[in-house]
Amino acid sequence: MGENTVQEVKIITEGTAKIFEEGNVFYNPVQEFNRDVSICVLNTFFEIYHKELDLKEANRAKPSNKPKKKIRILEALAATGLRSIRYAKEVKGFDEVVANDLLNGAVKMIKKNVEANGVEDKVTVNHADATIFMYTSTSYDKRFTVIDLDPYGTPSKFIDAAIQSIEDGGLLCITATDMAVLAGNTPEACIVKYGSVPIRSKACHELALRILLRSIESQANKYGRYIKPLLSLSIDFYVRLFVRVYTGQFQCKESSTKQSMVFQCTGCETLTLQPLAYKKTSIDNPNSIKFNLPTGPYVNTNCEHCSNKHHMGGPIWSANIHDFDFVNNLINYVKIEGTNLGTYSRLIGVLTMVQEELPDVPLYYKIDQICHHMRVATIPALKMRSAILHENYRVSYSHACKNSIKTDAPISLLWDILRYWAKLNPVNPAKITEGSVVKALLSKEPTKEYEFDFIHQDANPPSRRDALTRFQINPTVNWGPGTRNQLMVEGNKPSISKNIRNQGKNKKKRNNNDDNEEEKLPDSKHVKIDDAEMTESDEIKVTL
Repeated sequence: MGENTVQEVKIITEGTAKIFEEGNVFYNPVQEFNRDVSICVLNTFFEIYHKELDLKEANRAKPSNKPKKKIRILEALAATGLRSIRYAKEVKGFDEVVANDLLNGAVKMIKKNVEANGVEDKVTVNHADATIFMYTSTSYDKRFTVIDLDPYGTPSKFIDAAIQSIEDGGLLCITATDMAVLAGNTPEACIVKYGSVPIRSKACHELALRILLRSIESQANKYGRYIKPLLSLSIDFYVRLFVRVYTGQFQCKESSTKQSMVFQCTGCETLTLQPLAYKKTSIDNPNSIKFNLPTGPYVNTNCEHCSNKHHMGGPIWSANIHDFDFVNNLINYVKIEGTNLGTYSRLIGVLTMVQEELPDVPLYYKIDQICHHMRVATIPALKMRSAILHENYRVSYSHACKNSIKTDAPISLLWDILRYWAKLNPVNPAKITEGSVVKALLSKEPTKEYEFDFIHQDANPPSRRDALTRFQINPTVNWGPGTRNQLMVEGNKPSISKNIRNQGKNKKKRNNNDDNEEEKLPDSKHVKIDDAEMTESDEIKVTL
């Protein structure tokens, strides 16, 4: 009542960094894993990078008199600068990190947080449009060694500029949260943003990774450059990629052999990949290499297993999505750091699963999915994996899906194993209707009796056997990226009532008996803009 109230200043701590909350900062803990894995990747990368520099210097005919180029990191969309501050305090082997943001209020906040952490000598705060800033950094002496893109939604509009402003052998770290586009819900939007047609598949999370990798490769090829993926992760509601960018005309020509179209049966969802090209070496001259077009399509008009038609998507990246030597080094680094990392348990679990993945097998099936098509009781994962291993094929999980099965066995073997499983666990005859997928799949007899009782020694991988944290349960309600950013125009807040009213509309109808009951607005009335949010008092609220 007339008395001045002093607002308590809170401090958010993550890793060794701290930022001020002051009532106008929204801290999103979901991204802590993203930042932790990025810090580990950068430390591992710089160890390799400096060894490469030393080797290059040792192989010179005579020592270079040129001053050494500064090793710089760019965080193009820095928001509060938390990531840049953590890089400055927790990553070794570089000279400068540039924390860039478009918004004046965000830039002021970054400067304040940088000063509070005492990293002014490492962090340079920059106020510019991210794309324009990267396009003005394409000359050799201005290029960055690492560029980190972590936008809300699609990174597609930043990739071209990043490709041109990264040094040869540099590292691109890219996040995409527009999973609805990448995972197949809106193919018309995906082809506009990424140049590929997605398909609605149970393997959608790995498809998202491969569509984004193919898009980056395509952008790089325009400038005689190509990518080498180090680590590709599907995490929670987003994908996170770490790729090195190199220059080489011949490697660009090989790009077509690393991309494939995807056919998916509309009935049993069998997946078939067809490469865009293949490489052929001359028998007489091993140095003579030609790139040929494949004959196709690789599938018939109707699926050979259930006689349904196919959907076609792609192209996708069909080469390796991880560098397993790098992943091994990364795991060793994480183990050394231990509990200094806030998400240590999950890091070890996810990276161990990545380490176990089959490198040369794109995409995966879900065990419950293929059992559903046969209307048979779901076979336990260990029994299915064991049966495949007993047939001398390889098998693994995918880090992108809990109940996944990734194998080099033909899909015909999987169907045959399930036919024998159906013999032991009979299908309800009422479900075997004329013209159905289940009838087509069960119309054949299994070719042999498969071993289900004796579990193969390799059926249970270390990540599962050691009960590592592989798939995290959502810790809070509304676990996700939040609402799309909106820009203030002439100080007037855009109308948000319609957007808020429509959020969860169908769920509210189902759960609310009184259709006329007033819908409640969220507790926090913030309107997001590009890298920040605007409160009712026109303060900047920056989203991490």
